[in-house]
Amino acid sequence: MAKRNRIVVIGGTACGPKAAARARRCDPKADITIIEQGENLSTATCGLPYYISGVIDSGDNMVARGPDYFRNVMDMKVLTRTRATAIDRQAHTVEILDLETNQSSTIEYDKLVLATGSKPAVPDWPGRDLEGIFTLTGLEDAGAIRGFISQLKTKEAVIVGAGLIGLEMAEAFVALGLKVTVIEALDWALPALLDFEVAAYVEKHLRAKDIELLCGRPVTGFRGDGKGRVRSVVTGDTEIEAGLVLLSLGVRPEVSLARNAGLAIGSTGGITVNEYLQTNDPDIYAGGDCVENVHLITGEKILAPMGSTANKHGRIIGTNVTGGNETFPGVLGTAIVKVFDYNVGRVGLSELQAREAGYDTVTSLVPSNEHANYYPGSRDILVKLVAEKSGGKLLGGQVVGPGDATKRVDVLVAALSFGATVDDLANLDLAYAPPYNSALDPLHNAANVIRNKQSGYARTLTMAEVRNKLEKGEDFVLLDVRSQPEWDMQRIETRQAKLLPLPELRQRLDELSRDEEIVIYCLTSIRAYQAQRILDGAGFKNVRFMDGSLAAWPYDTVGAL
Repeated sequence: MAKRNRIVVIGGTACGPKAAARARRCDPKADITIIEQGENLSTATCGLPYYISGVIDSGDNMVARGPDYFRNVMDMKVLTRTRATAIDRQAHTVEILDLETNQSSTIEYDKLVLATGSKPAVPDWPGRDLEGIFTLTGLEDAGAIRGFISQLKTKEAVIVGAGLIGLEMAEAFVALGLKVTVIEALDWALPALLDFEVAAYVEKHLRAKDIELLCGRPVTGFRGDGKGRVRSVVTGDTEIEAGLVLLSLGVRPEVSLARNAGLAIGSTGGITVNEYLQTNDPDIYAGGDCVENVHLITGEKILAPMGSTANKHGRIIGTNVTGGNETFPGVLGTAIVKVFDYNVGRVGLSELQAREAGYDTVTSLVPSNEHANYYPGSRDILVKLVAEKSGGKLLGGQVVGPGDATKRVDVLVAALSFGATVDDLANLDLAYAPPYNSALDPLHNAANVIRNKQSGYARTLTMAEVRNKLEKGEDFVLLDVRSQPEWDMQRIETRQAKLLPLPELRQRLDELSRDEEIVIYCLTSIRAYQAQRILDGAGFKNVRFMDGSLAAWPYDTVGAL
C-alpha cells in the first residue's frame, strides 16, 4: 500500500485553509493537518471594520468555514488553539503546543506549508500598554473594541495611521457616534498607495465627513488618566484627547518560526520563496502575508499583505505539495478601499514610486463621470494614469471618487498584467451604454491625455506647480475659461486670475498678451485643453493648462461646488 502524503499546514486564516482544501481536492488520500493558534479557521479579517461598525451584525458571519467543515467534509485533522513552536527540518517534524492543556507534542510531515500571516506594526512608544489602545488583526480584537466602545464615556477616538484599515475604521467609528481624529506621520493620507493630488481629493471628502485629519504629525507616545486608561495621544508638543486609540500602522510578516528553522528571509522581512512558493527547503512552502512577492512592473521584491493574494498563494501551494508544478507570477500592488462615500483604488506604481524606481514618467489627471452625464445618477471619479514617457507603457493608475472606481481599477489590472501601453488602453473595446459608461470611458480619456502630451498637443502644469507659482507671486495669467456663473460660484482667487469664457476666446484674443505666460483651467480640463489649442493656433508661445483643473484642485477657493 502506497504511503500517504503527510501535509502539515501552519496557519488557518486565508492561505493555509486554501492550501489545505486544494491539496485535498488534488489528492483525496493525503494525510492533511491544519494547525491554528486561534479558535476559528478562514476568518474574513478584511471585513472586521464592518463588523465593528455593525454593517455585519454577527461575528459568525466572519467565519467562512468552521473547523468542523474541514474535519467532516474535507477529512482533515484540525488542531485549533494549538501553536507551532519549532520546526525540525532534519527530522521533518513540527513541535506544537496545546494552548488549552499546555502540553507539547510533535507531528511529522512530508510537505510543510507556512501560512503564518502577519502581525501589527507597533512602535515601542511610551504609554503603549495603557488600556484603550488597540490593534485590529482578528475577531478577538474586534470584539474587544466593540465592548470597549459600548462603555466608553469619552467619545474621542484617535486612529494612528491613515492607511487602508485606518480609513475604514474612521468610518466605522463615526457610525458608532465617535468623534474621530486620524494622525498620519507622512504628508498625506494613504501615502503608500496614492500620489499627493489624488490623496488630497480623498482628504477633502474625509473632512466633509467631520474627520479631523492631521498629516505630517509623527506620534511620540500616549498619556494616561492616572487609572491606567489612555487619555491622550502625544504628537510633538501637542496632546490630542482620546478615549480610544487604534494603532493602524501596517503589518509585518510573522516569520519567527521560519527564521528559527533556518529558512531564508528576504530584505523586505518576508520569507523568501521561488515562483513555486517553495522556500529554500524544497519540502517547505510558504504563502500569504508572511512571504515576499515579485512586483510585476519593477521585478523587485515587495510585501503584499492582501487576502486576495493569500488565497491565490494557497491554491498554488495546495497544487504543488501534491505533485503539481504551478507558478505564481507576482503582484501589481492592487488595492481598493471604501472611504465613506468614496471608492479609492490603485494598481501598479504611483508617480512617486515610478520615479523612485528610475522611470521617466508622463501622467494624466482626469476628472470624469462614471457613465454618460446625461443619464441620471452619474457620479464623479478622478483618474490618474502613470506611464513611461518613451513608448507609453502603462506603469500604474489611481481611481477615486463616489463613482464606480472598481471596474476601472480592474481594467487597469488586466492592462498592466499584459504590458499594455496608453495606445492599447485608448483603444480597448470596453462595454458602452449610457447607464453604464460614456462613449469614451474615463480610462480612454486619461490615456488620450497622455497621448496628446506625447504628441506635443497638450502641455500641462500640475496643481502643485500652479500653487507654487502663485505662492511665489510669479507674473503670469491664470486664465479661467468657464462661464461667468461658474466663476461666480467658485474660483481660484488670486491677482493673476482672469475670466475669459471659451466661447468668447477667439473674439477676445487681443485681451491677452503674447508675451505673457498663460496657465488655463476650467472645471475638468476639457475646455482648458481646447483653449490651449486655440491660443497655440493664434501664435501664443507660452501656454499650458492645469491637469485636473478645478474639479481636482485641493487648495482653497472662493465659493464651493
